[in-house]
Amino acid sequence: MPESEKSEKEKPKPDDESPKQETKKEKVKKKEEKKDEEKEKGLKIKKVDYGPDFKYIVRLMNTDLDGTRPLVLGLTRINGIGHRVARVIANMAHLDHHQLLGRLSDSDLANLEGVLKNFSDTAPEFVMNRQNDPESGKSMHLFSQDLTLYRTHDINLMKKIRCYKGIRHETGHKVRGQRTKSNGRKGLALGVIRQKALAEAKAKEESEGKSKEEKK
Repeated sequence: MPESEKSEKEKPKPDDESPKQETKKEKVKKKEEKKDEEKEKGLKIKKVDYGPDFKYIVRLMNTDLDGTRPLVLGLTRINGIGHRVARVIANMAHLDHHQLLGRLSDSDLANLEGVLKNFSDTAPEFVMNRQNDPESGKSMHLFSQDLTLYRTHDINLMKKIRCYKGIRHETGHKVRGQRTKSNGRKGLALGVIRQKALAEAKAKEESEGKSKEEKK
């Protein structure tokens, strides 16, 4: 076989015949398109048909609860109810913890409301959020607006009697013994930024004073 024919075979193919290589811009575009598709898939919410009798909003203790949530999690939306208290309420009402709020019948909801209203009388004392009330001496459990009213009343009382906690509430500082060196800085507290600003201002004053003396 002659050398000329070998050299022709070994020669690389022209650009038209070779497969086109993707540029960096095209690769970046493809990656962005894939990301957008994944985001759209994630944002698509599956619509569940719960039926015609399903209650999407349940009203209890002057608060609107999401009917699509389980009983225990849904009750935690009421101010003054946590996970433990919600479980106790569900047990007292003899209801399933994982049952959706919207699937409860009217009789079950009436039973739940009765348990919530009489919770201070029937629940064990260690569950209650206001034990040994200073005025009445009784233990009670407060919900929704009552809890906020009692809390503001207690803070105002502490401010009136000028106790340490009341003074800290007035000045806007931490009340329960937390650290204040590196956290909770507000207002005119001397921090790192303000110290730098003061140092720069002093340096400017000194430079201005020196320039005035030189002019004299």
